[in-house]
Amino acid sequence: MADLHRGVVVYSKSAKFVPSVAGRQKPSPWFGILPSILTIAFLSALPCLGMPFEQQAAEAAPLPAIAATLPSASALTTDPETLPLHTPAVNEAPATSPVIVIGFLGGRVAKDNVIHREVQLAMHLRQKHPVGVDAEVFQNSHGQRAFRRILHLLDTNHDGTLSLAEKQHARIIIYGHSWGASETVTMARELQDDKIPVLLTILVDRVSKIGEGDPRIPSNVAQAVNFYQLDGMLHGRPTIRAVDPTKTQIIGNYQLDYKDTHVDCDKYPWYARLFMGPHIEIENDPRVWNQVEALISAKLPPQKDTTTATLTSPSE
Repeated sequence: MADLHRGVVVYSKSAKFVPSVAGRQKPSPWFGILPSILTIAFLSALPCLGMPFEQQAAEAAPLPAIAATLPSASALTTDPETLPLHTPAVNEAPATSPVIVIGFLGGRVAKDNVIHREVQLAMHLRQKHPVGVDAEVFQNSHGQRAFRRILHLLDTNHDGTLSLAEKQHARIIIYGHSWGASETVTMARELQDDKIPVLLTILVDRVSKIGEGDPRIPSNVAQAVNFYQLDGMLHGRPTIRAVDPTKTQIIGNYQLDYKDTHVDCDKYPWYARLFMGPHIEIENDPRVWNQVEALISAKLPPQKDTTTATLTSPSE
């Protein structure tokens, strides 16, 4: 599940060895995965490449860690009066226009891999909100599929063209982990190009993909939040910034520490546990994803059944 440049084969199935012949020693099994290990170590530094030294230092400087636990859900949700004026209210949109929740997975994870919290969250939202909400998950390399899906859902009169009213009534939430978090920002920027607003973007341990462009949150996004860790070889950025702070509220940058607290990732591949421990721990941390769900749920229409369930652990 390593988050490296799109198109780079990170974990090759196996190296093609020359068939053994008499007198030739069979290569060690480590020979096949050693290049992958070195690739991970090198490319994990790519988010900072090309930056001035002073900017690298600023990006790497950890913010004060959250003491013991993350803030409560009520602390993360904000007073509606403090939101940017362009934030569309839920009851303003037509009944046929659903709240669209798009999740992006990291690495090369398939969209139906239920080990991953991104997938579990979308499933849970669909169960809690069978009407009025469309929650879907995509691979981070399938951004254009997600974009076309959003346009289709916004086209409420099905004429093949989005009117100004259809765009203004858009209620879109995007979240992602690692490369998926990077794709989250890219998707928000593409929606901005079409003058489509976004309610909320949630980045979990964002790792930049080469060629993704400006890492700042575009001005069509009303709110954004960042969860990250700095313990692993692959890790997110300690800060996210808005292109226009007067239009985008940065809810916060929340650091998780996995030096002393560990999250069960037994169902992840062995190489992910070995080389990307903290990076996948934050992806599987119920503290993080319960907050993610709370932030999303605050933007969704009320349901008759208000029971709040907790995302299950893959180990259960």
